[in-house]
Formats: sequence, structure tokens, C-alpha cells
Amino acid sequence: MPINADYRGPAELPEVIPVFPLPGALLLPRGQMPLNIFEQRYLAMIDDSLRDGHRLIGMIQPDAAHSPDEAKPALFKVGCVGRITQLAESGDGRYILELTGVSRFEVVQELSVLTAYRQCKVDYFPFIDDFTARKGEDDVDRAALLAVLTDFLKANNLKVDWEGIDKAPNEALVNALAMMSPYGPPEKQAMLEAPDLKTRAEILIAVTEMDLAKKRTSGDPPLQ
Repeated sequence: MPINADYRGPAELPEVIPVFPLPGALLLPRGQMPLNIFEQRYLAMIDDSLRDGHRLIGMIQPDAAHSPDEAKPALFKVGCVGRITQLAESGDGRYILELTGVSRFEVVQELSVLTAYRQCKVDYFPFIDDFTARKGEDDVDRAALLAVLTDFLKANNLKVDWEGIDKAPNEALVNALAMMSPYGPPEKQAMLEAPDLKTRAEILIAVTEMDLAKKRTSGDPPLQ
């Protein structure tokens, strides 16, 4: 999805960004994530990001395995910053918005701040390839990805827009399927931290194959 801002490299993004910890949420570069914002601290975060002009929010998962403080859980070290590309007011105090992913980042340091929402100093340079659209597409095994998608759809009695999938370039296809996948925080984090698109697709395929095998063995019902 095109966006008005043209981010050509890490230097064009702020070193300090607000972060939105959300378990199971996966945002990837050039992917779109809808959000329903209702907590006061995150409403303030959206207001501040618009007021500051950068319109950027860092999506990151809480690290439940290393979180002694439930009120302020530890964060994974890698997240993805997104730009607010759509925003609507609900009329009952909520924001309905869409983030478009820009680049992944590593958390350098969480800052002590006066805001109710959390802020981190981050580094985008480890993911400099994120600024090049469709990088590594030719290395993706599209046939294997579509095969496992077909098996997943059949196992769960789901339908999909195959015409749209056929037209989607590999980057959009891999990232959309990864973001929409029904897996937990560890699997989502592994896909986020994948070094390239090919590896992300391979992780998605492996996780899906394991999930399908587990369902066949256990007789679990399909997704509803």
C-alpha cells in the first residue's frame, strides 16, 4: 500500500518512538494492520503521534516468558514501526485506524517517561533491507506456500479469494499470510525476526504443517 511518506532508510525515522505492546500482533513492512484503540493511554499515544507529525507507532509483543511485572510486561527485543495511514473516530471515544508497516527495529532501551504509554529508543539499521520493497521475492518457494495454504483451508473449511492471491506478489502474499496466521506469540515473533522473506515463508510453512499434523493426530475440530 503506498503511503505519503517516503522512508528511504533508517535515518529518516525517529530514534525514539511510542510502542504498543500487543500479544499475538504481527506487523511487517508494507503490511496493513487494523487497530481498535479505546484505552486512554493509547488514545493519548495516537494524539501525540499525530501532533508530533511523524504518525508512527511501534508494534511489539510482550514477552510473557520474562515478565515478572504483569502491569508492565517485558518486551521482545524486535518490533515493527508502522505509520498511521487511515484514522476514523467511532463516535463513542474510540479510534479505528490502520497502520502500514515501515521497518522492523531492535529495542535499544526503554525510556523512563511521563506519558502513560511506553516509549523506546530503537535501532532500524539491523533491518535496512526492509526499506527495499519486494527484496528477496524470487527466493520464495511460492508453490510450497500455496500448497500448505490449500491444506490449511481444507482442514478448517475456509475459503479464500484465489484470484487476489494469484495476483499478489510474493512479499505481499508471505507477509499477509504471516500477519493473519492464527499462531501464538512465539511463532509470530519467529516470523517477525526472520532474516529474509524466504526464511519467513519457510517458518510459516513449517508452523502450518506442524499445526495440521497435530490436528490430524489429535482430532481437534477445525477453526471456527
